[in-house]
This record gives sequence, C-alpha cells and structure tokens, in this order.
Amino acid sequence: MNRRLLWKLILLITAGIVAMFYLINYVTVRAEEEMSMLSQAHRDELRGWGREAQALYSAGDAASLERWLDALQQRESTLAAVVGYNIHHVAGSRGLEDRYSGNNLGRDVEWKIHLYFEANPVMEIPFEDSDTSFIVLLPDRMRPGSYWQTTRLLLQIFLPALILAILSVLLYRHIMQPLGSLQRATREFSRGDFSVRVRPQLGSRRDEFSELASTFDQMAARIGEQLLNQRQLIADFSHELRTPLTRLEIAIESLGKHYPDDPNVQRLYRESRHFRKLTEDTLALAWLDNEQPRLTQESMDLVDLIDVIVDDARFEFPDRPIQTHLPDSAGLHNSSHQAVGQALENILRNALRYNPVGRAVEVALEDCQLASGERGFQVTVKDCGPGVPEDLLETIFRPFYQADPSRNARGTESGGVGLGLALARRQLKAVGGQVVASNRSGGGLCMTISLPAN
Repeated sequence: MNRRLLWKLILLITAGIVAMFYLINYVTVRAEEEMSMLSQAHRDELRGWGREAQALYSAGDAASLERWLDALQQRESTLAAVVGYNIHHVAGSRGLEDRYSGNNLGRDVEWKIHLYFEANPVMEIPFEDSDTSFIVLLPDRMRPGSYWQTTRLLLQIFLPALILAILSVLLYRHIMQPLGSLQRATREFSRGDFSVRVRPQLGSRRDEFSELASTFDQMAARIGEQLLNQRQLIADFSHELRTPLTRLEIAIESLGKHYPDDPNVQRLYRESRHFRKLTEDTLALAWLDNEQPRLTQESMDLVDLIDVIVDDARFEFPDRPIQTHLPDSAGLHNSSHQAVGQALENILRNALRYNPVGRAVEVALEDCQLASGERGFQVTVKDCGPGVPEDLLETIFRPFYQADPSRNARGTESGGVGLGLALARRQLKAVGGQVVASNRSGGGLCMTISLPAN
C-alpha cells in the first residue's frame, strides 16, 4: 500500500502551521505599526496648535503666547512650550554649520509612537522660516495603542485558533469526501443497487482511499454477481419445483378418486400439501431476504383483515377459543394486504399450535405511537403455552429454528418447520412494521406487532 495520504497530510499540516506562524507575525507587525501612529485628527490638532503658537510668536506678543500656553497646559493636563535652538561651534572643522539646521527637539507628528514606553513622548511642530518650534508633551487622550494589549491577545489566541479551525476543516473535507462516497455507495448497495461503484467518483485521486474504493468495487462486483446468480437460481428452482409438485398433486387427486378410503393416499395428499407450503414459504423468505422490497401500495381495514384470519383459525382449531378485543375500524394505508395477512396468520397459528386445548388465545388491536413518533397500530397475540426461554426470544425468528421440535404436532395434523415466524418478521419489515416476542408473567408467549398507520 502506498503512503500518499500520509504525505498529503504531512504536507498540508506542515504548510498550514508554517503559514499560520507567518500570518500571525505579519498581522502582528502590521497591527503594531498601524496602532503606533497618531490618528489623522490628532495630527491635525497638533499642527493647529503649532500654527497658533507661531502666530502669537510672530506677532511678538510674548504675554499672549504665555497665557495661551498656560491655558493649553491646564486644558490638556500636559506641558507645552515654544523653544528656539542654535548650534554653537566648539571645535573641529568649520563649514558644516548648515548641516545642523533643523535639529529636532521632539517627535514629528508623522513618526511612530512606541507602544511599550510608559511615558508619553514630546511632540514638536517646527515654525516656518524660524529656528523655533512648538513642543508639547503628548496628551493622554492622543496616545495611540489604547487597545494594543487586547489586540495582541486576540492575535495570539483567536487568530491561531481560526487558522487551525480552517486547517481542520480542510483536513476533514479531504478525508470525508471519499468516505462520504463510500458511505453512499454502501447504502445504495444495501438497497439492491449492485451496479454502484466508488472508484470513478474519486476522479484522479491516488491514495489509500482510492485503493479502498477499488477494493470495495471489486467486492461489490463479486457479491453482486453472486446475488444475481442466487436470484436466478431461486427463480429457476421455483419454476422447476412448482411444475412437478403440480403434477404430483394432480396424480394424488386422481389416485384418491379411485381409492378414496385408503389412508396411504390421504397421507400422500397431506404431505404433498405440506411440501408445497414449505416450498412456497422458503421461496418467499429467500425473496424477502435478497430483494428486501418495500410492499407499501395498498390500503385496508386492519380490523376486517384480523376478523377473516380469526374466523379461519377458529375453523382449523375448534378446540382452542380465540378472544378478540378490536375497535370498530383501523385504517391501514401504504401497506400490503397479502404480507400483513400472512404474517398475522402465521403468528396466530403458531400461538394456537402451542396453546393447550380449551385455553383461549387473546388477540387485541389498539392505536399506538411508534418509536419513530408516527401514529400506528399495535396487535398483540397472547397464548397460554409453555413460553420460550428468555435467551431464545430472538432466536425463534430465525429460519428453520424450533425451540422444541417435539411439540410440532400437539393436537394438529402437521407441525411447522420453523419458517412461520421468520417469514412473518420479514413480511412485516417489508411494510415498515416489526414483531417482538416476550414471555407473559402468568405463562405463555406474547407477540407484539407494530404497524405504521400511513
């Protein structure tokens, strides 16, 4: 297996972290630089003070200049002055005096203000055509960088968190894109679409996920072929088996006309019917397992359906009473009359088969709210039989499983082979319902069937 995904992740994470440190440093430096500058309004205000001072100085009114400076200092709680400067030659070569003109006594308003210095700087506004300047200790209200500490904290915490979150999203999308395709393909495959493939959906991607997709496609192709072959086998088997069964039943009926009282002929007739039912149930079970169809095309009254099933059961088991507790009607929509009817019939027959003679089987129907939150109906079938061990309450729904084979024919002409409950569960699942088994506190088994109303 190649390690392309590993190298992709290493490259993405490394590049992301390097970019994060570079971006944090760049943004921090830029933010510090921008916040070190005086605002334009404060620059204009300082220059305005300089022009006022220059006007008073140029007018030669020293008293007015002094009063103006005193008022400014009191108003701004700062220090201000008008100063001149002269360069005096002490030693060395002459001729460089002009190079020293304009020496600064303070900071220009266009200069940066150090954010880490506690003391406010002295600002200078030079007078035009004069060796004099207006200098003022920068008032606190003009000091830039008031929110620098907070800004730096945000840049050191929230900016890295944002970058790492973006990096995590990129990694997640890079990983989840093929996993999402695989999940969708698996879902479609489980629904019976055996032609679904994952590798074409990944495009030119070449990494561990593409290898996994190729492996899935190979598995899907093989399993799909096997299931299609199995379906064809079941269809062929169904056709080939029904034909000789029909001929056998016709031959037995013809034989029964000539020997109507022969017990062997009667036994052959019963066994042929039993064999046909076993064949039909096995094929139906295989079809439901392989196709997993949704049989939701009919509407019916569940009460009428149960009445018909109960009447047939009373005729078949006259020595076992059936008590019903049914409402006047129960409309069932988007369902299957055949699937629900066969499932209820198998469950009821199973209860009657194991119920003692003379004891009643209870059948009840009521409205309920399903686990999904939608409205539905609940049918309960309770018998007075021996029940089932707790650890076998799910096992009894397996095909061909019998908790006690010796009880197959207790007062009936023929026992089951363990297909009734398995077929019932799959038929109910095909219409969106379910069935669960539980033991009654006083003895016997309770089958609870849940069906959606719509």
